[in-house]
Amino acid sequence: MTTPQVEAQDRLSVLTTAGDAEVIRQSLTRPELFALVYDRHAITVHRFLARRVGGQLADDLAAQTMLAAFDSRRRFDPAQDSALPWLYGIATNMLRRHARAESRHLRALSKLDPYPLEQPHDDTVTDRVTAEAAGRELATGLARLNPHERDVLLLVAWESLSYEEVSHALDIPIGTVRSRLHRARTKMRTALLEVSDD
Repeated sequence: MTTPQVEAQDRLSVLTTAGDAEVIRQSLTRPELFALVYDRHAITVHRFLARRVGGQLADDLAAQTMLAAFDSRRRFDPAQDSALPWLYGIATNMLRRHARAESRHLRALSKLDPYPLEQPHDDTVTDRVTAEAAGRELATGLARLNPHERDVLLLVAWESLSYEEVSHALDIPIGTVRSRLHRARTKMRTALLEVSDD
């Protein structure tokens, strides 16, 4: 004979292999189950945010993202098995609230001086200088993009989302994803060429 505790553990073990949509559906009546979605995706969402705004702010934004997801889980589209694009969309909305700070951060990065070199012959120093120069050039280009273009570009480039996933994450048509990505790539190319000509 099984006890209620054993039955609950059995149901939980079944849900650990279920898709996000099923877990979220079940969490509507058993809120504690949303922890499974958190466990699956919180680190990935945090990494995405940290790449955009740094670790400290990412801690806060990731927590806000997961809380907003929990609060709005009734609006999750059950046709989507993975919650990750939905979470990226929520995280992107959180980022928009901090857009001015992000733009200032990117402008500041683009003005940084190269790391002082003590051993220019060392391969690691050469790699570091190359990476820092590329980082400044990329930061300059990213700072010139409008927030909508930057959101699409970074979801594709950093998170490897498909056009369809970006469309779902940002709640925009796939055609808009394509046009924003095209404009962002064109602007980045131009920015990188301008910096390399200086």
